[in-house]
Amino acid sequence: MGVFRRVILPVAWLLVFAVIAVALVKIAFVDGLKPQGAEPAPMARVETPVVPAARATVTNTVQIKATVQSDPVVGVRSTAAGTVVHLYVEPGVAVAKGDQLFQVKSERTKHASTAATPGEKTTSEPVYVYTDVLAPAAGMLNELTALLDQQLSVGEVVGKIDPGTFTVSGPVNAAQQYRLLAKPGSAQISLVGGPAPFACPAVTLKNNANDAGATAGANGTGGVGMAVPAGGLSLAAAGPGGATQSDSASTGTISCPVPAGTEVFAGLGAAMTVSAGEAKDVVTVPLTSVKGSVKEGIVWMAGAAAEGKAPEQRPVKLGLNDGDKVEVLSGLAEGERVLEFVPGAPAAPSQQGYGPGGVPYGPAGG
Repeated sequence: MGVFRRVILPVAWLLVFAVIAVALVKIAFVDGLKPQGAEPAPMARVETPVVPAARATVTNTVQIKATVQSDPVVGVRSTAAGTVVHLYVEPGVAVAKGDQLFQVKSERTKHASTAATPGEKTTSEPVYVYTDVLAPAAGMLNELTALLDQQLSVGEVVGKIDPGTFTVSGPVNAAQQYRLLAKPGSAQISLVGGPAPFACPAVTLKNNANDAGATAGANGTGGVGMAVPAGGLSLAAAGPGGATQSDSASTGTISCPVPAGTEVFAGLGAAMTVSAGEAKDVVTVPLTSVKGSVKEGIVWMAGAAAEGKAPEQRPVKLGLNDGDKVEVLSGLAEGERVLEFVPGAPAAPSQQGYGPGGVPYGPAGG
């Protein structure tokens, strides 16, 4: 027993420690120097979103944030030079277009010959012409400054007529004007805090370049102007089939007279929904797939992109769009697949991807 403790047990422990030391040396200096096998690289591929050209109905409606405005007063101008000899009406009465307001007496000279033989003098006698000045528009005669025996010149303003009518008017930006290239149809007006929505059949679209939109009236006699903010107005998001008004600069003004009998007052806010055509069962693609949105555009075909090649461009003819999809008149058949987003168009970080050859893509508005 003494031999086991003094000889055999210490030798056994030495053997165990020796084995452990050899193992550690092998792990550190032998196995660690062996080349590591190449692990498979992660395979990640971002697919380029594609969409097929599909048939749908495109309803081109544009929503405008507008305001009810009083129509400007109309100036009463004298249509003859002379003396006021009669007043038919007094200020504060309602008149119809063409009603007599006052009368002007003009003097002209008529030459009469009393010569019996050549060389004798001729005489002239005055001739008087009486001209009735008529109301240029229907409404309330707010002012009439003409006085009896007053001398007037042609075109002199002597009164004002308030038509008592209203117009709904709002600014449009360039994108909306392009969508309204065809003559706008009727408009549906919804007044804020007013009566039920009503139809407005006579829509007028004017460019800021042709009409400053801030004139007080055709006769320069005051009244409420048609000015709109230069920066345009914003409108809350519209429902399907409608387009909202962005904060981009105003390039024009769209207006519509309020039908007679509709109770409104100046300053009321309104939402104007303008109808500008409908195309049923036509070939369409998303607006994000097209560079350009009016008349002509370019789409990128998905076939080459699927093979890792640069996408093929194809020109197309465009029709109506509803702010989401656009009608394709020619250049693309139903079922053909195109890139969902225009290559190189800016996109939100969450929607940005990369197509073949590292070409970025993302949603864009043509």
